Amino acid sequence: MMNKMIVGNLVHRPLRSLISIVAIALEVTLILLIVGLCVGMLNDSRVRQAGIGADVVVMPPGSAYIVGLTGAPMPIKIRDVLAKLPHVVSVAPVVTNVSTKGTIEVINGIDLKAYESLGGPFRYLHGGPFESPDDALIDDILARSKKIKVGDPIEILDHRFRVAGIVEPGRGARKFLEIGAMQDLIGAAGKASIFYLKLDDPANADQVVEEIKRVPGMESHVASSMAYYLSMMTVNHLPGLSAFIAVVIGISVTIGFLVVFQAMYTAVMERTREIGILKSLGASKLYIVNVVLRETTSLALAGIMVGILISLAARAAIDHRSTLRVVITGYWLLTTSMIAMVGAILGALYPAVRAAQKDPIEALAYE
Repeated sequence: MMNKMIVGNLVHRPLRSLISIVAIALEVTLILLIVGLCVGMLNDSRVRQAGIGADVVVMPPGSAYIVGLTGAPMPIKIRDVLAKLPHVVSVAPVVTNVSTKGTIEVINGIDLKAYESLGGPFRYLHGGPFESPDDALIDDILARSKKIKVGDPIEILDHRFRVAGIVEPGRGARKFLEIGAMQDLIGAAGKASIFYLKLDDPANADQVVEEIKRVPGMESHVASSMAYYLSMMTVNHLPGLSAFIAVVIGISVTIGFLVVFQAMYTAVMERTREIGILKSLGASKLYIVNVVLRETTSLALAGIMVGILISLAARAAIDHRSTLRVVITGYWLLTTSMIAMVGAILGALYPAVRAAQKDPIEALAYE
């Protein structure tokens, strides 16, 4: 009986019910997509850094664990110093730069031979290696999303390059230039942003890091094993990212809370006589509260399902049309659903209590 009454009330006011469902769906979509983008970008960056094949990384003093944000402040001659350390097999200097034109992306300037000594040769899906300083390599994900082919022109840092090869993704960046060309573009001749070291055995990484810190003049450089470096690339370790996600969740919950509160409060005011009839028939305060909260739960469940479907569709579209990656995990599906449900119930609590407190005689006399 109660379920029929709840469904009847929701169907009787289709526009209000639809607005509530859309608001909760928007709340769910905002959380899933923005958190998914943050986590996806971090995971993608971590996978691509691991794919370089290095065992130790060396960055300038005061560097954050975000590749591309350091510029190129280290003399490239440091490579010769690092190459002489015990257990070091090869050293690859890389010049990184962040481009914010269109989308945020890290571009690597590399010494191709040294870079390939870390994790093996690039696997070319089309084309081949650099043939001139004006050549660029891009990965397959970028090529597919932008419909770029070998031989096409591509603009990088306001300079026109030719795509010489399309490589398998997962080797650090999505765009690669010769290290000299990158140094010229950013005015960093003879400089490097980061050094990647390949060792005779990854188990010697911590020992090599200690050796680097004992090299005169390198005491303050940031050196770490690749394992530790990758472990720092998480939401909790990036400054401000956790706070940003918390703000997004707070805004989303506020939207859902206010819309549900307004919808349920108005519904209670419009159903004063109905509530009076129920109470005159012996309905308890708990019964009235239960009716309102169950209506809200039904709306919340519908909104959550719609929000999840929209988020999954948006993820597929983003993955297909851009180089961004959206990660929607089971943990965040459950967490977001709980957040939306709790926010909706809180929004309905006051209207539910207000309905339960109505005097049946006054409610029956209400016009």
